[in-house]
Amino acid sequence: MSGSQAQVRPAWKQRPEGGTRGALALIVAIARHGGRGLARLCLYPITLYFLLVRGPERRASRAWLARARGRRAGLWQAARHIHVFAATILDRVYLLGGQLWRFDIRVHGLEPLVALVDQGRGALLFGSHLGSFDALRVLSRQRPGLKVRIVLDRAQNPVLTGIFDSLDPALARCVIDGGQPGAAIALEIQHALEAGELVALLVDRAQPHEDTAAAPFFGEPARFPLTPWKLAAALHAPVLLCFGLYRGGNRYDLHFEPFVDPSAGDVPVRGERGEWLRRHVADYAARLEHHARQAPLNWFNFYDFWSGQDR
Repeated sequence: MSGSQAQVRPAWKQRPEGGTRGALALIVAIARHGGRGLARLCLYPITLYFLLVRGPERRASRAWLARARGRRAGLWQAARHIHVFAATILDRVYLLGGQLWRFDIRVHGLEPLVALVDQGRGALLFGSHLGSFDALRVLSRQRPGLKVRIVLDRAQNPVLTGIFDSLDPALARCVIDGGQPGAAIALEIQHALEAGELVALLVDRAQPHEDTAAAPFFGEPARFPLTPWKLAAALHAPVLLCFGLYRGGNRYDLHFEPFVDPSAGDVPVRGERGEWLRRHVADYAARLEHHARQAPLNWFNFYDFWSGQDR
């Protein structure tokens, strides 16, 4: 393995899912039948549970906020951080249930994506565990008939995934299971792109035994997965970055940023593939840091992102 690539054993894979099936189903039932206002009251005991019982997440939250803000973070700041995370999870009930009218989702930078769709071209949407990826649902309102395929490892949070699948079975059938062998995932993504569809995936966390590259991130090197960038290079696929930032209440900002444009010559040439990958990972890390600084409470990697291990 070269000095610029390494394999990691990610701590996030070993964190247990929060909540039992019964508890999660109860919250969803309250959300669907009692309304969003009543359901949001449930966020306070949920926040308290994570703050008191889930020590690794609490410590990771305080460490992150201290790094992002440059000063010590107390329990109150960690509680706010966890509350924001719980709020976005709750909002998935409504976003996946098609109740977009409940939210004020402001979309920024949509024009390059619209141009690709108008040309009948597929594209990769690279997101992260910053904010809500489900804010992408607003695209169905902006462009009816537009198909977005999401790459998701169903085995990571099976209880929550099963509950959310029941809210929108049609969307669930369009999910590309990220737990499949890599070749099968790549083939499904290729077919989707050839059909002019958008394929959305999270690219900030590495899977077990996945090649990574280090890039500066909040003043210290962090490792990011290389597989998504290798896929983009192999398929000559356009890449747009996507950030769905929760702003409190019912407000979200959805940002799209053009990032890789093969039609403009942004493809690796022979002998320079490694440099192309490292450059794009570093540029991506810089954009992720930019948005994370704007909304540090939206950072939902509750582990030591730099070492990959829980403290």
